[in-house]
Amino acid sequence: MKKILLVMLLVALRWSADLAIAQTGEPRPADWDKIVEAAKKEGKVVASIPPSAELRRGMEIAFTRRYGIGVEFVPARGGAIIRRIVDENKAGVQYFDLHIGGTESAVTGLLAEKVLEPVDSYFILPEVRDPKQWWGGHLWVDNAKRFIYPFVGYQTVSLWHNPEETKGLEFQTFDDLLNPKLRGKIGFSDPRTPGSGNSMWSHMLAVKGQEYLKRLVAQKLLVARDLRLLGENLSKGRIAVTVGIGYSELLPFIRAGLPVAPLPTPKEGVFATGGYGHVMVIKDPPHPHAAKVFVNWLLGRDGQEIFGRAMGVASRRLDIDTRWTKDFGVIAAKDGLTLDQYHRLENQSEEKIYKLREPGSNAARKLLGS
Repeated sequence: MKKILLVMLLVALRWSADLAIAQTGEPRPADWDKIVEAAKKEGKVVASIPPSAELRRGMEIAFTRRYGIGVEFVPARGGAIIRRIVDENKAGVQYFDLHIGGTESAVTGLLAEKVLEPVDSYFILPEVRDPKQWWGGHLWVDNAKRFIYPFVGYQTVSLWHNPEETKGLEFQTFDDLLNPKLRGKIGFSDPRTPGSGNSMWSHMLAVKGQEYLKRLVAQKLLVARDLRLLGENLSKGRIAVTVGIGYSELLPFIRAGLPVAPLPTPKEGVFATGGYGHVMVIKDPPHPHAAKVFVNWLLGRDGQEIFGRAMGVASRRLDIDTRWTKDFGVIAAKDGLTLDQYHRLENQSEEKIYKLREPGSNAARKLLGS
């Protein structure tokens, strides 16, 4: 952990204050220094972030060293924290400035409840504002193209196995999960709730149909919302395969040298996503200047390097190397997809949430129980 944090810190500190000029040829806006000074007076930025200790520590070190502005991060999966943000905002309590996370609970919660404000107005530095710095330009999750910004784009199998438990088994298609030898040996991130489990479940529903899911459920799945528990069970051989969890959840076990590895991409293909890599500004943020500074830092090269390395995902920034993610079952959209392919395969946009993901959740509740 210490070695990784040191790498993150060095990455953050290697770029000068004039990074935006070097990358775009444009000077920083004249009021940028005033925004930073106002942010320092506000004292801190408050953000809910993905549940990763490495991400939390890496961003905390790099951002505070870079700007001298405090941070308060609340690591959590989307559903619970979004309900809290909505309830507080409706009650007139402004505590959170930002939310960084997945899209389903954000679309059905934050966006639907109208507790977001446009994030594009927070794009200040040229290296962030310029669409040419991003693969695909400025993409958006919401139909209004203003509120939920995906800074990450990739394909991931979301299928991992314990090689010691899968010897002699083939994995070329989703049908291979129906092998009788895997009965009681498959862990699945709960598809009834927003998250990566629902993403994969909805994809399976789209490409394989409900009858396939019935047969999969008959395999006596270990369904859990605690992704670390699934990872631990996989690493200790209690189960052989996991579905719907990825690199960031399995990283502690990978580092410990335990037998976990990604499975190959099934012939049916996989969906495209931004995973946890979306930033949103909560309506009437209590620390607006600090929020602006953090958004520009996060979407700049420093923030993207740290987020990507901690979470094992691929930034859409064109100046970020993402080829290393292939070793962990992740293919950067910019390294393997055309923009048209990405739009066809993604299942995280506002449109796809209601078209694919919500029906997927309903099917999961029907087959697994409420």
